[in-house]
Amino acid sequence: MGIEAEPVKTTCPYCGVGCGVIASMDAVGNVSVRGDPDHPANFGRLCSKGSSLGETVGLEGRLLHPEIDGRRASWDEALNLVAGTFRQTIAEHGPDAVAFYVSGQMLTEDYYVANKLMKGFIGSANIDTNSRLCMASSVAGHRRAFGGDVVPGNYEDLELADLIVLVGSNLAWCHPVLFQRIAAAKATRPEMKVVLIDPRRTMSAELADLHLAVKADGDVALFNALLAWLADHGQLDSSYVERHTTGLAEAVAAARALPPSRLAEIAGLSPQEIERFCRLFADTPRVVTIYSQGVNQSESGTDKVNAIINCHLATGRIGKPGCGPFSVTGQPNAMGGREVGGLSNMLAAHMEIESAKDRDTVRRFWNAPRIAEKAGLKAVDLFRAVGEGRIKALWIMATNPVASMPDADAVKAALAACPFVVVSDISAETDTMALAKVKLPATGWGEKDGTVTNSERRISRQRSFLPLVGDMRPDWWIVSEVARRMGFADAFPYEAPAEIFAEYAALTGFENHGRRALDIGAYAGLDEAGYETLPPFQWPRPAQGSPDPARFFGAGGFFTPDGKGCFVPTPVSKPATVGEGAFVLNTGRIRDQWHTMTRTGKSPRLSAHMAEPFAEVNPADAASLGIADADIVEVANGRGKILVRALLSERQQRGAIFVPMHWTDEFAAAARVDVLVAPVTDPVSGQPALKASRADLRRFAAARYGFAVSRTKPAAIGADYWARAACDGGWRIEFAFAEAPADPVAAARTLVGAHETTEMLAYQDNERGDCRLAFFDGGKLVGAFFLSGAPVAVSRSWAVAQLQSPHDSPRDRFRVAAGRGGADKPDAGATVCACFSVGVNQIVAAVAKDGCRDVDAIGRLLKAGTNCGSCRSEIKGLVDAHYVVAAE
Repeated sequence: MGIEAEPVKTTCPYCGVGCGVIASMDAVGNVSVRGDPDHPANFGRLCSKGSSLGETVGLEGRLLHPEIDGRRASWDEALNLVAGTFRQTIAEHGPDAVAFYVSGQMLTEDYYVANKLMKGFIGSANIDTNSRLCMASSVAGHRRAFGGDVVPGNYEDLELADLIVLVGSNLAWCHPVLFQRIAAAKATRPEMKVVLIDPRRTMSAELADLHLAVKADGDVALFNALLAWLADHGQLDSSYVERHTTGLAEAVAAARALPPSRLAEIAGLSPQEIERFCRLFADTPRVVTIYSQGVNQSESGTDKVNAIINCHLATGRIGKPGCGPFSVTGQPNAMGGREVGGLSNMLAAHMEIESAKDRDTVRRFWNAPRIAEKAGLKAVDLFRAVGEGRIKALWIMATNPVASMPDADAVKAALAACPFVVVSDISAETDTMALAKVKLPATGWGEKDGTVTNSERRISRQRSFLPLVGDMRPDWWIVSEVARRMGFADAFPYEAPAEIFAEYAALTGFENHGRRALDIGAYAGLDEAGYETLPPFQWPRPAQGSPDPARFFGAGGFFTPDGKGCFVPTPVSKPATVGEGAFVLNTGRIRDQWHTMTRTGKSPRLSAHMAEPFAEVNPADAASLGIADADIVEVANGRGKILVRALLSERQQRGAIFVPMHWTDEFAAAARVDVLVAPVTDPVSGQPALKASRADLRRFAAARYGFAVSRTKPAAIGADYWARAACDGGWRIEFAFAEAPADPVAAARTLVGAHETTEMLAYQDNERGDCRLAFFDGGKLVGAFFLSGAPVAVSRSWAVAQLQSPHDSPRDRFRVAAGRGGADKPDAGATVCACFSVGVNQIVAAVAKDGCRDVDAIGRLLKAGTNCGSCRSEIKGLVDAHYVVAAE
């Protein structure tokens, strides 16, 4: 028996909220997590993903050793090959022939070392990050308006505001802890108002007093209408504008260039809706506008950001308690990457690559032989250059662009043709890893040690508490070892992340003198002991002067040459969707999955809510196309096609569909939605427009639908449509065939891994096309296979439970083959609350039989909705729908 380890305070590796986590490991290695009540980002709250972290740290599917061309290699062999190939490529083709593509999953120390190597020693700026896909437009908008990439406020402002405007942000699902902070504040102060601006009526509408179902990319028109209305009705803060800003007249002129009726038409709203919003904004002094990917992921994303900022500058609603524009980031260290130059158009410490002075400052600090003199290729252009052969050696770190980049099949083809691809990651099985010549095993959450910065500029420690297994190594170590082998050993002497953090902190303060907001020079002398105990803190923390201002720009002090904030004119053009097709295709996240599921896909709890990819479709659109709920549908355009499940919902606008971005070829047959997304970008930020491609939709004519559960991960499924998900005791698989399988028994044995000698119970109805098979090893269920001419009517939660239930009697085994649990085995139904595994049938029964009349009553009885709260909207919908029935 081992010894139980002391709990470790660390930080969640998912979204940009940056929640504090306390991780514990017992004597046999089981990991549990709980929220850190002392961390100022979450005060102990965690969402479903954070609560399930302990289920995602297993070694299944991990890359544990370096590989070259599919064979195991030593670290020396792999590192020498990477360094030698990069060095030779640079010698033959120049520094711009190589590139790094990095990730907001990396820690700040990892990011810093990679950026230093590429920009200061290789001498190219061809290092970009997957954060380009989520927040580059915010960076560009901040720089245009503020003179630097600064988030003005903090999370406390969300609780102090009297009006919260959510723009392109499904906060309830994507940043649940922040959503619950707002919900708690609204419960205390019911007069607080919330406006949701989103084409979909997302779960965030639970709190909304007003939902503005704006058209895709209608945001600039809406906020220009607001700015013009504020100017026309005398609602500007003339004193603030005159003392602290420039360019108002030009911005207002751009906003007035189109009449209000035309702006309303482009926004997809009625004049009355816009009037109501304008009056609410004008009449509420304390306003926070929270925006996320619905703003950023657009061909006009930077203008959207500046249109929002313009309204806050014009009314002085910035830098004061409860006021300001607030960009919430998607990844745990998107902000840290911005700080250390992870973007190809930035230098470290928020210095500007286009500034000769800044380039010289960084070069001298690093004692670098050269410094990149121009911006490098942004993500879409970077992979285009790979495909065109201009980039000949590419190193991808901690990300999966074959699934997440727009025009994903073109990215896949580019990597397949690239002479030298290196991938360092935790997973051996990603779509991108399959194309690597050199595979390098990196550490993951629980093994990593370093810092991250959240959306409110708060730097927190991510501490290791798990042992390193196999040959896995931290990213900073891998990059430093390559740098040494390339001849730069003196500049990369690091033995621990504390040394890197101290160097980075020193750079932020180097020749700063208040020129840049980012300054944590107070930590330049931090030693190992101080680093280990470093508490969460917000920047700036200069070596001298006032530390940690809670907010920026309330009294001016912008980082522009004249110290004034800049209004940016944002001309309105009719929103343009890309390509041909009857529907606007919107992509995004769901509640319980993360990015391409390399971690969350391991958690049975997180896969229980939505276990397969889907297209959310308005019922009227579906009816016109002959599509029923739970049909398989094909979403297609000229770039490719995917197969997903139809989810009919009134929350979706007509003429638009929503498909999540999480599913990859590891988890589904054909569900990489980004193969359909055009590589169109914002001209300022380079951020892709991931929410406005066009596609067609049609029913997939399945001859047979199927569902199966299996103890072992299916090696081959062989269906036209399939999606697999982890479940307690094994795997659950949905599938469909265009033509009925000639031998269902053989298909079932292959899918569930049942040998010829395994006991089989069968039920078949050839006339209806039904086939139900169950395979047993003694009293243990090996797998069950259900095939039907219609979507299979078997309780998923009941079937999954059979993998861990004893089946010693013939009666129990026949129940499995029949697909019926019996009256003594009630079906919980589809999971609604992932935190406590509460199903829809349990909630409906609590309303009908136990008299629960609201969400809180459900929570008291079943605990559902009492942890992260991200399921409360769904619970409320069920209560509202079934309370009426129960009362009749």
